[in-house]
Amino acid sequence: MIPARFSRQDVEILERETLFSGFFQLDRIRLKHRTFNGDTSPLIERELFVKAGAAAAIAYDPVHDLIGLVEQFRIGMYDLEESPWSLEGVAGLVEENEDPESLIRRELLEEAGLEDATLEYITRFYPTPGSCSEATHLFCALCNLEGKGGIYGLSEEGEDILFHVFPAESVFDTMLQGRSCNAASLIGLLWLQLNRPRLRNTSGT
Repeated sequence: MIPARFSRQDVEILERETLFSGFFQLDRIRLKHRTFNGDTSPLIERELFVKAGAAAAIAYDPVHDLIGLVEQFRIGMYDLEESPWSLEGVAGLVEENEDPESLIRRELLEEAGLEDATLEYITRFYPTPGSCSEATHLFCALCNLEGKGGIYGLSEEGEDILFHVFPAESVFDTMLQGRSCNAASLIGLLWLQLNRPRLRNTSGT
């Protein structure tokens, strides 16, 4: 890993103001930071979208070579010509005193009816670090997907989720064509494509 030249100690927060606080929060921050030429930056003002941590998982059955993806409406994709219904991995926001692995096990059950998955940690990433504080922890959920699928989600949260199961090769053939155009799903599927032979060998297939 390439070491970072600077740390949080090289940033000076001059003012932080909350502009909106609801399900999410929007802050205005004024700051200065060290620069690569050894100086201090001019005053910088940024709006920061403050969100809880998140976790996501791609469900994979290495025995039957199947991938499970959920389909649901996403307001951020409303202007997408193809469809604002995204095909993606299971995901959710981490609640207070909850760790990412516990969250994913809860979401696997709520969104896909899956229990007893073996979780393999992939990575942590920031989807939009220039404007949002959310960090996403990404997993591969190894489980039996044979005969799975159906409508899931919590009605009290307005969730309407259709869980699909596809042959792995068909997902890899189409994953860059627009239906799974969100960072967590693409990173997870590309990781799975690279690690699929190892996972299948480990499962004894």
